[in-house]
Formats: sequence, C-alpha cells, structure tokens
Amino acid sequence: MKKLIYAAAAGLAAILTSATVSQAEDLVFTLTNKTTGTLERFYSSPVGVDEWEEDVFGKDTLGPGESMKITIADGRDVCKYDMRFEFTDDSGFENMEDTQDLCAMGSYTIHQ
Repeated sequence: MKKLIYAAAAGLAAILTSATVSQAEDLVFTLTNKTTGTLERFYSSPVGVDEWEEDVFGKDTLGPGESMKITIADGRDVCKYDMRFEFTDDSGFENMEDTQDLCAMGSYTIHQ
C-alpha cells in the first residue's frame, strides 16, 4: 500500500512539474525611441515565423524621446524575436527591422 501511495505522489509531482515548466512567461521590456521620428506601429514575431503578429502598439504611438513598457504575451516559450518598427509618414524615417533575444534584455532602444 505504501508503494502505491509513493507511486501516486511521484506521478502527481511529475505532472505538476511538467505543467509548471510548460507555461510560458510573458516577455516584458522597455522600448525607448531615441530618434526624432514618431513610431506608429511595432510588430514582433518569433524567429522562424514568416508573418508579423498584430501591432503591439494598437492605437498608441511612441514619440521622440519617449519610452513604453512592452509585454509580449503570446504564450510561446521562446526568446528570439524579429521586430519591425514603422514610423509615421511625416517622420522621414524608413521602417526598421531587428532580431534580438528578448529574454536577455530589460530594454531596447531605437537609434537613428
């Protein structure tokens, strides 16, 4: 009987551990705009995904010198993301793209 209880406890512990490990954490970082242009849209997607996900800003923009806390809560357990930054038409800037390990970063700054 003791063996059955220990086996059941070990099985339950294994299930709980695997459930905890499989849950992805949100990626949170501060995005800072050190350009003279206004960022109108920000897209991200994990490296290897061929399409951009939804605009992270929604209706917000990020003006020159401003910072914004960004949360990527896509449920994935990955760190490397492709990012696309789109400026307003009157900013005079070309759109920019970059790839970074967002798990290793607490902030990301866009420079001219």
